[in-house]
Amino acid sequence: MATYRKRKSGRWQAQVRRKGYPAQNKSFRTKALAEAWVRFIEVDMDQGMFQSRKEAESTTLGELLERYLCERTIKKKGAEPEACRIGALKRHPLAKRYVASVRNTDIAQYRDERLKKVTSGSVRRELTILSQLFEVSRKEWEIFADNPVREIELPAPSTARCRRLEGEPTESESEESRLLSACQKCRNPYLLPVVKLAIETAMRQSELVGMHWQHIDLHRRTVFLPETKCK
Repeated sequence: MATYRKRKSGRWQAQVRRKGYPAQNKSFRTKALAEAWVRFIEVDMDQGMFQSRKEAESTTLGELLERYLCERTIKKKGAEPEACRIGALKRHPLAKRYVASVRNTDIAQYRDERLKKVTSGSVRRELTILSQLFEVSRKEWEIFADNPVREIELPAPSTARCRRLEGEPTESESEESRLLSACQKCRNPYLLPVVKLAIETAMRQSELVGMHWQHIDLHRRTVFLPETKCK
């Protein structure tokens, strides 16, 4: 059964009550909009397809990202870089929007804005997080909202990097010489040896900062990497 009530503000509040379903309430600018919403809700109930969007209409994208960070990201192997990407997503104005109001056009606009600042690979990873977020919310948290990321085109993957330092290390103006010179002037005394080690071993940043003494053999001058990327 549907009821309508005009509030003092001039907005119309519609309420749908049906046995076996939680009561649904929503306010609209006009009664016509309220009636259209009621018809949509009742058709879904008649067909047994109704899913309450109450949580999606009262939860912001930022709140959902925080929950995803605490419940899912921390369990992943790449938790630290994913947490950084989630932080960037939370700082975007889109994070203040309610989940139910986020459309595919909003995601497309976010994609285009980010492509002006970071690589296509970074944008793809951020959009992948958003897509996973909407799927987990719907399947496991009962926050029913369409996944807008599925409706847009993802940026092309970044091309594989084959960039190398130019010039011989012995040259005074080689890239390596200038890089090491700049590191030497840095206030952080650890930067220079870390960069030298990275150049000699091709180790990734995560591998360098994740080393432990039990993995280092000073006598044989080797380091064991228990977790690393392999092609």
